[in-house]
Amino acid sequence: MSTTTFTKKIIQMEAGDTKLTPPSAKSAPAGFAKKPRLAGKSKKRDIPEGLWTKCPSCSAMIFDKELDEHLKVCTKCGYHFPIGARERIHSLVETCTFEEMDPSMESVDPLNFVDKIPYPARVQEHQKETLLKDAVLTGLCSIGGHRAALGVMDFSFIAASLGSVVGEKLTRLVERATEKELPVIIISTSGGARMQEGMLSLMQMAKTSAALAYHARSRLPYISVLTHPTTAGVMASYASLGDLILAEPGAMIGFAGPRVIKDTTQAELPPGFQTAEFLLDHGLIDAIVPRTEMKARLVEYLNFLTVRRRRAGA
Repeated sequence: MSTTTFTKKIIQMEAGDTKLTPPSAKSAPAGFAKKPRLAGKSKKRDIPEGLWTKCPSCSAMIFDKELDEHLKVCTKCGYHFPIGARERIHSLVETCTFEEMDPSMESVDPLNFVDKIPYPARVQEHQKETLLKDAVLTGLCSIGGHRAALGVMDFSFIAASLGSVVGEKLTRLVERATEKELPVIIISTSGGARMQEGMLSLMQMAKTSAALAYHARSRLPYISVLTHPTTAGVMASYASLGDLILAEPGAMIGFAGPRVIKDTTQAELPPGFQTAEFLLDHGLIDAIVPRTEMKARLVEYLNFLTVRRRRAGA
């Protein structure tokens, strides 16, 4: 039986020999696949801006198109995102029925007020950002077959503060509604009086309230809708004078902020203080209506509040 011996050959490279290098991508022969480079796994998922929005209440990621279709209301928890005046009007009135009043009215600067920037420059800055002349849109419209006078405030314009333009436009709206025997609907949101206009801003509280008093004397309905937030001078005047006062879920409603009240009274405030739910339990508002149901509910309330006048005219 023969035995075969295998000899392992060891090739030693001398100092002058050229070292072998792997072929580059350019010089690699056909069929030589370059090993793919594995990307490291990132813990944070990159989400393109303008496609998804994170709900501040339940932290759910909501597709922006879906959010717009639900009137900026979270489909998971019902959180109400801020919404602009034009979007809100579009969600309430019948198509092409809104006739805007006083669209070119703008604020002036009677006090030559300057904080970080002059008041006229601040107004122009917000006009450019919001494409609004001031913090409210007013006009006549149709809602479910009812002609009505509608005013909608927009918080993105200097916190929807109550200045001379806001007060004048709402007063003219109410006076027009009284003249034409129409119901009034005002959707409020505000941080309070506009400090840049001083006493002129505070006088708008009396002016709007007086116009609504004449409207009520004519036995015409006024529905006030409170959205987040409705505070200070607006809440102390026309926002609280409705024959029917509605609110969106979770809206903060009150005169002064909770911190100011707590520091003034030196008392612990109850849980949920100044929320729409708390105020409903204590009788300040009549109903809490989700934004997606607001139009249908307004039609029901207008049917009820105008039935006597409609029967008299029949």
